[in-house]
Amino acid sequence: MKHSIEGMTNLPQSFSIGAGGGLGGFGGVASPSLVGAVASANNDRNMQSAEQLVLDLTNPELRENALLELSKKRELFQDLAPLLWNSCATIAALLQEIISIYPVLSPPTLTPALSNRVCNALALLQCVASHPDTRMLFLKAHIPLYLYPFLNTTSKSRPFEYLRLTSLGVIGALVKVDDTEVISFLLSTEIIPLCLRTMEMGSELLKTVATFIVQKILLDDVGLDYICTTAERFYAVSRVLENMVGTLAEQPSSRLLKHIIRCYLRLSDNPRACDALRDCLPDILGDTAFQSCLRDDPMTRRWLQQLLHSVNTNRVPLQAGGFDHIL
Repeated sequence: MKHSIEGMTNLPQSFSIGAGGGLGGFGGVASPSLVGAVASANNDRNMQSAEQLVLDLTNPELRENALLELSKKRELFQDLAPLLWNSCATIAALLQEIISIYPVLSPPTLTPALSNRVCNALALLQCVASHPDTRMLFLKAHIPLYLYPFLNTTSKSRPFEYLRLTSLGVIGALVKVDDTEVISFLLSTEIIPLCLRTMEMGSELLKTVATFIVQKILLDDVGLDYICTTAERFYAVSRVLENMVGTLAEQPSSRLLKHIIRCYLRLSDNPRACDALRDCLPDILGDTAFQSCLRDDPMTRRWLQQLLHSVNTNRVPLQAGGFDHIL
């Protein structure tokens, strides 16, 4: 489709809509009503195609192709998420795809073909998680919990990396919208330990997505309070962030560093956490090690300056309830 559109933009003026020759040689530009009618017809065709593919999901013989086509074209189908959610047995079919590969997680025998198929199902669940009309229904059904076994895997093979990345994409879609109810649900599960594990052991892209999820949780007041309620939780997060900074000193990644600094800055909003950061904030953040990495990112440079200023000036006495006092 992209190639055909690009080809049309290179047509001679006499063949272009709105040129002197007009549409079909009748002169003038296409009327708004005609353009609207064409767009409406396209939408109708897309919707009919989507409805048929969604029906195919419940047929085991047609499901694999339906998963592939829907995942590839999900941006073209308006209101695909409500259609998926409200169609009979569709979500059950997607969950069946997920559950079916649990046996190959341990020992790790997941093949590329199986990984691609289940990731297509996860892409459709991400669509449901992103839509405002289905997001909370998705949570109330506790569907994210079905993804956690994937995040618990440790195999470095490409099928498993792809599986973990797509699973994190579903969680990332949930937290992109600033919603305390979403954060509260995730905190009632084991999402923080799973993300911390990925931040320690995953590839750069996996680390980036997992750190983004932790960042979005911290940016919510409920999430910040949860992390800073106990010394154990705070030091679990800060220790992983510190290790990641050490790794980035050898293998810089401006995108990942941005999320790490934002996590630290948000932690510094809590008085006890800010006090504790005086002792556990990596010294390397205060020198010139990352200057070149942040050269083209003025916002992250400001975040880092604000972080260093907060940690160096806002010290809370231990008797006021610092983490050292708790320990």
